[in-house]
Amino acid sequence: MSAKELKELDSKQLQEREAELRKELFDLKTHAATEKVKDTSEFKKIKKDIARIKTLQGSQSAKHAATTQPVTSK
Repeated sequence: MSAKELKELDSKQLQEREAELRKELFDLKTHAATEKVKDTSEFKKIKKDIARIKTLQGSQSAKHAATTQPVTSK
């Protein structure tokens, strides 16, 4: 999934997608432990997608925090 596609998702959808990817990675790891994996590049692809999601979640929470903090004057 590309970063552009991920940016279109809201926070809840990002969390759901991350959970799906983590399960997929777990399944792939267990499959690799028991049998031979055809495409080992899938590990890297899934990990990168998870990292993209975590980055977007961090930037979304930072934007949310910046917009909800009251402005204090000195």
